[in-house]
Amino acid sequence: MTQRGSALNFRDFVESSLAVGDAVDIRRPVSPTLEVGAITRRVYETRSPAPLFSNLAGAEPGFRILGAPAGLSGLDEGAYGRLAAHFGLARDTTPRALLEKLISAMHADPVAPRVVETGPCKENVLTGDDVDLERFPVPLLHQQDGGRYFGTYGFHVVRSPDGRWTSWSVSRTMLHGRTTLVGPAMPQQHIGMIHAMWREKGLPTPWAMVLGAPPAALAAAGMPLPAEVNEDGYVGALAGSPVEVVRTELHDLYVPANAEIVLEGYLSPDETAPEGPMGEYHGYSFAESKQQPVFHVEAITHRDDPILPVCVAGLPPEENHTIWGTMISAVSLDLLRSSGLPVDLAWCSYEAATCWIVVSVDIGRLAESGLGERELADAVADVLFTSHTGWLVPKVLLVANDIDITDINQVVWAMATRYHPGTGEYVHPEAPGIPMVPYLTPEEVRTGRGGKSVMSCLLPEHFEGVSKGVTASFRYSYPEEMRQRVVENWADYGF
Repeated sequence: MTQRGSALNFRDFVESSLAVGDAVDIRRPVSPTLEVGAITRRVYETRSPAPLFSNLAGAEPGFRILGAPAGLSGLDEGAYGRLAAHFGLARDTTPRALLEKLISAMHADPVAPRVVETGPCKENVLTGDDVDLERFPVPLLHQQDGGRYFGTYGFHVVRSPDGRWTSWSVSRTMLHGRTTLVGPAMPQQHIGMIHAMWREKGLPTPWAMVLGAPPAALAAAGMPLPAEVNEDGYVGALAGSPVEVVRTELHDLYVPANAEIVLEGYLSPDETAPEGPMGEYHGYSFAESKQQPVFHVEAITHRDDPILPVCVAGLPPEENHTIWGTMISAVSLDLLRSSGLPVDLAWCSYEAATCWIVVSVDIGRLAESGLGERELADAVADVLFTSHTGWLVPKVLLVANDIDITDINQVVWAMATRYHPGTGEYVHPEAPGIPMVPYLTPEEVRTGRGGKSVMSCLLPEHFEGVSKGVTASFRYSYPEEMRQRVVENWADYGF
């Protein structure tokens, strides 16, 4: 029996989104060449429902694309509705509740996947000469892109040669030919680490890619968990039930049984090809391609009427920020809490394109700690910049916990009124970091170090556990009784 629910079944996620009005089924013909990308980009920028493209020009009947699977929602139930549904949570779940759910699963015992004989992903099995990636409506997402991108919202499955570590990890893939894809496998990424293990043996890396995955699995694959931690066990703990997996056709790898599309093959030990350019998570597209590893596809399995999910990367917020940023926030908060620092919350502001994380400091506990500004900044840097999650995010902002750091307007206000130029920033030029950040110098890109800082938006009195100024706002400027009266009578006022 197929697993049900939006966390463990992508098809259920799509149908529930349609049912509540957070997705729209587009039946008029739409071209996968730029039109899918243009519509999806406008969806992000207007917080419109996720577009399900059911009539794709030039595609085989039944083949579909879902855009903006974790875009922010404009529904009254909550902006984070699509994201919450990835974890089987109510659509009005708050950011703090999302993080607590993710952290709780990190500290729970892993729930190993359940192997089943078959599943919906095996409804169609293509091998040999029948393997043809161009059968699928692979979209051209931006006019500057160097090719059509098949994998923008899926994850790779690879396993170490000794069989001890199975990694589910998110990384894009561009169509290269009928049976090949090309995409990054950086040494710092888990797929790159395992690829290096196989390459040292002179062997290709057995590989699969899952598209239309169980939403909780996709989110976990994008989480910066430590190396040698199996994401499949974390998914089970997160969803409260083991994820059902089936063996791939050609290799001893296991993939979610109800995935929409599964590609199987190998990652060449030494073959590369140009990949990109592509509109990136940081919001820019640069007119250059890079040599990246080639993925050879030897088998394809897929559901009937398969749905290919796509992320049209670029100006935030999109899935690189809502999914990736949220998972980074959870890991960062757990690390900071575990270190004993006086931290209340950590949040990768979606609008900052995963280029900063805001840390809410409990000023009462800060006063008790006796830490000064430099000591606190260095302690936070030591925790984050030495971790995989800190490798991904170059800037840290320290803010007092009277600020709701999930509200970008309050974060900007705190930066403008509390950051002291010249004394509130602590630069870490030797800290390692992801080389894709746009402002890095060529030397920083080459060495993989630099461009990282901790910025303090803490005022001197915060280190004494107090705030001198009272925030002039609806929350702080009126007694609770008055606020309640205003809220209850809001419609009667004519709003």
